[in-house]
Amino acid sequence: MKFKMQDKQNQLIERISDKHLVVGVDSAQQTHVARAVNFRGIVVGDPLPFENNEEGFDRLLKWINHLKSIKGLDTEIIGMEPTGHYWLNLSQWLYDQDIDVVTVNPHLVKKNKENRDNTQSKSDKKDALVIADMVKNGYYSFIRPTTEAFEKLRVLMSNRDGIVKRFVSAANQINRWVDVVFPELKQVFKDLKGKGAIATLRLFPTPKELRSMEAQDIVKGWRTVMKRQPGIKKAEALIHLAKHSIGNDKAHDAYKLHLTQLIEEFDLATSQLAIVEKEVDEILESISFADKLLSIKGLTPTMVGRILGETGDLSQFAHGNSLLRHSGLHLVEASSGKWKGQIIISKRGRSRLRRFLYLATMCLVMNNPEFKEIHAYNVKVKKMKKMKSIMKLIGKFARIVVGIAQRNETYCPESTNRYTFSCIDELLSN
Repeated sequence: MKFKMQDKQNQLIERISDKHLVVGVDSAQQTHVARAVNFRGIVVGDPLPFENNEEGFDRLLKWINHLKSIKGLDTEIIGMEPTGHYWLNLSQWLYDQDIDVVTVNPHLVKKNKENRDNTQSKSDKKDALVIADMVKNGYYSFIRPTTEAFEKLRVLMSNRDGIVKRFVSAANQINRWVDVVFPELKQVFKDLKGKGAIATLRLFPTPKELRSMEAQDIVKGWRTVMKRQPGIKKAEALIHLAKHSIGNDKAHDAYKLHLTQLIEEFDLATSQLAIVEKEVDEILESISFADKLLSIKGLTPTMVGRILGETGDLSQFAHGNSLLRHSGLHLVEASSGKWKGQIIISKRGRSRLRRFLYLATMCLVMNNPEFKEIHAYNVKVKKMKKMKSIMKLIGKFARIVVGIAQRNETYCPESTNRYTFSCIDELLSN
């Protein structure tokens, strides 16, 4: 099936009839502003500032119904920019009232702000009018309503990203602390995030403490916090290295306090990650096609949760190309006459989804035999640059996951070639 963006654009324009009141809303933290036009772009009524609460939302609805009655219009469509989070509550409230709510690209709002008055001026009233004009011209997207499971995934995976940042930050600071106070510790424990290294830092972190200890005392200390402990040889090596350490031996108490707080942060992030990942596993069990996606060798529950948290129900996408466009991974080119520019990805879409699709494809190239073989063929036989091959495989992956979600079928390695590129393959081969 070929996916044509032109057909979709025509359908969006045709949906706006002469019976529509087109409303644009510029959202803000406290006070939103609404403007209305008819299907030809003629301004209807005065601007309406309204508060970001239920009373303000009711004022907006009464204002819309009043304009519809005096102009003889039957229905309405409301557009807004999906910037920040101030628009979320209003869009949900309007959706619950069975009102069509759509979004416009903030980048296009900025591009179109001079269409009305040919000036670069900016205000809430003008932005609301620009949004209404864009909706009237068909430059909008429908909000994809998500079920409880997908909404949970979105929140959990966003939360997980913040936890991972704190985890990495704590681990990096622990590494720095060791480099300053006891650099020789890395000769005994290669990974400072391992259980043995963390137990040592928790119990006797500084060379000053280790110099006065016996190897048996260190092993006994390990037994209090670990089921399986390093041996006596490592304990002896620690004592020997501590006696010849070049680490800083000043401000002993201050360094110990700092390390205690870093380990607390590390422990908190570790436990929070485990809780989030357990919740994600339970939610994926409730999604019908999630187990089919997990049958693809190389995909982990965390990676599937990341993608579904950003996309929602994959079966609602018309084609894999829709997913690429949603993430900003569709191809664009600039050409004129005999001059032809370089083909690049647009990056006009969800940046987090773009990152997750890239990371998932890299995992597949490393762990999935079919993707690994295709990537090797692209690089070695077709002489394609590695990154170009990865971008091509992202498109293949998008088509596979959308196809699996739509048909609720299990991934079949032998049928991978059925999901090959169509238009993107032709563009890349030129």
